[in-house]
Amino acid sequence: MPRTSKTKAKEFTEISEAQIAVHWKEEEYFQPPRKFVEQANMKDPNVRKRFGPENFPDCFKEYADMLSWFEPYHTVLDTSNPPFWKWFVGGKLNASYNCVDRHLEQYRNKAAIIFVSESEDEPPIALTYQELHVQVNEMAALLRDFCGLKAGDRVTLHLPMTLELPITMLACARIGVIHSVVFGGFSGQACGARIQDSGSHILISMDAYWRGGKLIDHKANADIAVQTAKETGQPVDKVLVWQRYPGKSSSPTAMVKGRDFIVNEVLKNYHGKRVDPVPMDADAPLFLMYSSGSTGKPKGCQHRTGGYLAYVTGTSKYIQDIHPTDTYWCMADIGWITGHSYIVYGPLALAATSVVYEGVPTHPDAGRPWRIAERLGVNIFHTSPTAIRGLRKLGPEEPRKYNYHFKHMTTVGEPIEPEAWRWYYHEVGKGEAVIVDTWWQTENGGFLCSTVPALDPMKPGSAGPGVPGIYPIIYDENGDEVPAGSGRAGNICIRNPWPGIMQTIWGEDDRFVNTYYARYCKNRRSKDWRDWPYLAGDGAMKAAEGYFRILGRIDDVINVAGHRLGTKEIESACLTVTEVAEAAVVPVADEVKGRMPEIYIALKPGHKNTPDVVNRVTRATETIIGKFARPKHVYVVPDMPKTRSGKIMRRILASISNRREVGDVTTLANPTVVEEIREIVQGKEAIVTTEAVPEDIAGFGQNE
Repeated sequence: MPRTSKTKAKEFTEISEAQIAVHWKEEEYFQPPRKFVEQANMKDPNVRKRFGPENFPDCFKEYADMLSWFEPYHTVLDTSNPPFWKWFVGGKLNASYNCVDRHLEQYRNKAAIIFVSESEDEPPIALTYQELHVQVNEMAALLRDFCGLKAGDRVTLHLPMTLELPITMLACARIGVIHSVVFGGFSGQACGARIQDSGSHILISMDAYWRGGKLIDHKANADIAVQTAKETGQPVDKVLVWQRYPGKSSSPTAMVKGRDFIVNEVLKNYHGKRVDPVPMDADAPLFLMYSSGSTGKPKGCQHRTGGYLAYVTGTSKYIQDIHPTDTYWCMADIGWITGHSYIVYGPLALAATSVVYEGVPTHPDAGRPWRIAERLGVNIFHTSPTAIRGLRKLGPEEPRKYNYHFKHMTTVGEPIEPEAWRWYYHEVGKGEAVIVDTWWQTENGGFLCSTVPALDPMKPGSAGPGVPGIYPIIYDENGDEVPAGSGRAGNICIRNPWPGIMQTIWGEDDRFVNTYYARYCKNRRSKDWRDWPYLAGDGAMKAAEGYFRILGRIDDVINVAGHRLGTKEIESACLTVTEVAEAAVVPVADEVKGRMPEIYIALKPGHKNTPDVVNRVTRATETIIGKFARPKHVYVVPDMPKTRSGKIMRRILASISNRREVGDVTTLANPTVVEEIREIVQGKEAIVTTEAVPEDIAGFGQNE
């Protein structure tokens, strides 16, 4: 019987290939500058041996001993109930005390946090450690006495990037209240869902904040959040509203009598109050951090006090190279784990000066970050590949105009393409700074893979080896190790527990085990940590010298005629075309090949959409990866659909490519671009299908 195209498509899609196909070329190495090495916190070439398996878990005493403990711990790691590890058992400490109080004797009048408004008309506000101590104490007294909160209670914070957010977090930590910070760009409905899941009775919000040159009404989201939580069975007793401009209302949304209270007014009753930090068990939860929840129920990642704080302090010192004398700027949002770990807890535990910027980094123009860095004397800079590509797109030579000097730069959040890395190194860093390309996740607390900046050479596009004390491994679908230098990829896992790992998913222990440990667990009855590797959910490959290259989420792999291609590799190939500023790759159903990639590109300013650009993008994928990676279409779009945090929503592009409903786009930073893209791809009279699409397409990019 002849094989039809449908038969061939079925055969292709049923091919079971254990590895993700990899076609990356190896990149050159860059050595850390001597000036950086001379001042680095970590210069011991034997550090990885010091933190090696033969010294595990006691090696992490080094991190714990960077903290101040009210009661000493007696056991570094308790593995009696895997994978619910317990770190620094018996110890008692307080995160607020470690980030504020203990620095007062030496650094009382040093800036702890510098707040920069999006409006350049407003001067930066520097809050000293003494002033931070006063404000954290007063807020802690309000939470305890006005709200009736006590250790173990949960409170939801839906706050923008202003001083009030870290003050409120540290006030919660001071009295042992578990804070659940919801990213300010999330909708009221998303906030309400998190209130319900955490069991919060108190919501802390703000009336307004600046974003893209507009004063956004944020109070309206609080009302929606409370209503959403109420409809799902979780009442909110009080809504505390900070005023963006104290003494003045910046929101047209009315306050609800008896429920809503202006924090700035209530705080007057607690002027000068002092609250002793509550000694918390090392294993007591410090905060919940929810996943994006774009599919299924959001996961409330529960992080402990002792292990988490020790891990972010140690990695801030050794990987970020933060000294008390540094002015450090992480451009992430505190509403994400990066902001928790590397804007608030890590830098402040080390007595650094941490910059908090309110708005869009490209407002009013692409020179804004470099003006801030120049004015404040920032010498450590930390941002995402998304932001790097955006700044490169809008102002490729803008950094040259400003007299700032970074010693260290971080990239975080997703793999960075080598072309973008080189621009970051040469233009932003001016060839003076080391770069650490870090890999980790919300669930992990802190960095998992990175170069140690004074010791390891940098390689564009590679995260580097496991950080000291982390032992990564790559498994194939059968649980066999994928060897280094094989050119093959698989699922990256971590063989050992570490102090920053989440405790569980809030209220869902079984989901925690099944999501992260069940797949490669060697023996469910074993109490040996070696039998419980952690599954990260990312594809990766390991080069011969031990550096890991992260290929993106396992879910974001496209099976093209049996070749399992990571989308990040294709996107990186697109960025080698000079005119391309951003690229996004999604799968589209194909009758013959089963799946094919479709490419969306946005061009740098001043470049026009021409057939030549499209042809060169196609040729780049064929040359760098192979002809089987040839895209079905290449679309030039005015902009990518992005979340408020700047991530490209590939799920929406996949829906457009496959003629599916795109769903709610109102929470995007640029919702109007979705219809523009749809018309480019489908035409004005497009028909949206209601037929089922394959699961790997229907759920594509949902982790974003």
